[in-house]
Amino acid sequence: MIDRREFAKTIAAGSLCLTAFGAVTRAVTRAAEPRKKIAFLGTDVYQHSHSQHFLDRFAMGYAMGGKWHSPRVELASVYIDQFNERDIGKQRIERYGLKQFPSVEEALTLGGLKLAVDGVIIIGEHGQYPKNDLGQTLYPRYEWFKKIVNVFEASGRAVPVFNDKHLSTDWGQCTEMVADAKRLKFPFYAGSSLPVTWRLPGYELPLNTPLKESVCVAYGGVDSYDFHAYETAQCVSERRQGGEVGIRSMHAAKGEKLWALLDAPARATTRELFVSALTRSHNLPVDNGYPTAPLTYEWAKKALPDTIGFLVEHRDGFRTGAFLTSIRDFNYAGMRADTGEVIGCQMYLPMPGSSATTADFFTPLIRHVEDMIISGSTIYPLERTLLTSGMVIAGVQSLAAEKLIETPEMAIAYRAPEASMFYRV
Repeated sequence: MIDRREFAKTIAAGSLCLTAFGAVTRAVTRAAEPRKKIAFLGTDVYQHSHSQHFLDRFAMGYAMGGKWHSPRVELASVYIDQFNERDIGKQRIERYGLKQFPSVEEALTLGGLKLAVDGVIIIGEHGQYPKNDLGQTLYPRYEWFKKIVNVFEASGRAVPVFNDKHLSTDWGQCTEMVADAKRLKFPFYAGSSLPVTWRLPGYELPLNTPLKESVCVAYGGVDSYDFHAYETAQCVSERRQGGEVGIRSMHAAKGEKLWALLDAPARATTRELFVSALTRSHNLPVDNGYPTAPLTYEWAKKALPDTIGFLVEHRDGFRTGAFLTSIRDFNYAGMRADTGEVIGCQMYLPMPGSSATTADFFTPLIRHVEDMIISGSTIYPLERTLLTSGMVIAGVQSLAAEKLIETPEMAIAYRAPEASMFYRV
């Protein structure tokens, strides 16, 4: 026989065993659950291309928050459109043991007749594609998206889709893509890595704050990095009081024509914010490692003479300025309408070849895409990417015409989500 104390110990030990067994059982059950399958569609894979960064993370994982994360989804199929002398796509396919398919449709159906994946990734960036009359590269994002929609419709179901960067070079195609996603009721996440990367400092505009104007000073080419500049400004601007209401007009200019626009008395706030954003840059023109002179608007006109600017008028009187110039980072500045306070931050991009060996700003973006595929939903506002895609189109048109153009079709109204989704760890 055992006494009461020994009996209690026996019961406690048994309870612990049952608890431990239950925990192990739950862990084994979770581990046994199959990962969601994704189809990866890429235009061209070479060193430091967007396709390489996405492929590596989805196939091998990524470092985030102080530890290594294995992929939470399964890379079930790959379609790569172009292979050339700089290609590393074949190497990546072999390295990770991936299954390559000869068409978009077969990548989605895994060679069968019906949709066989749980998510689709479109990386329609880089590669040799024709250009339109305005010099915009006609990447096949819209064409691939329509093929995806056709597979969804033929299969009687739809799954989440991610589209890297802006939607299309044609406004009608952009709106059609958004309409298709809403009609078939599938999560459609599209856009840039800039809104979700680190911020220096980690500033978030409180939702419904009165805001007068936003500016992003960045770098890169037209119909490319201008999109990132718009996304940088818009992910803050959309949090203003009243939300986003769409844009009324776009006026783009370069060099002396831009400075003439900014010299106008009505552009005093734009000038102030332009200089404020520049002061956050770590890549200014220097003399032996230090700025050539104190940072002022007049200094910028001399030191950055070939700057390209895109001046956006929103339908509620709000203004956005996006500037591409001779620096190597993305810097935001805004002015509160209630206090006149200038706010801002840098959207931090560890960039291979300049400040890093890995482009880790893709990691938060991949994390959010995984979240969407696993959960079947996303709070990321698709209307933001629709509007910034429109800004790219209007900016290219205005720059070519050398005049302001009206954009009544871009009356895109939406409210920002409460969470900004940028990386804080």
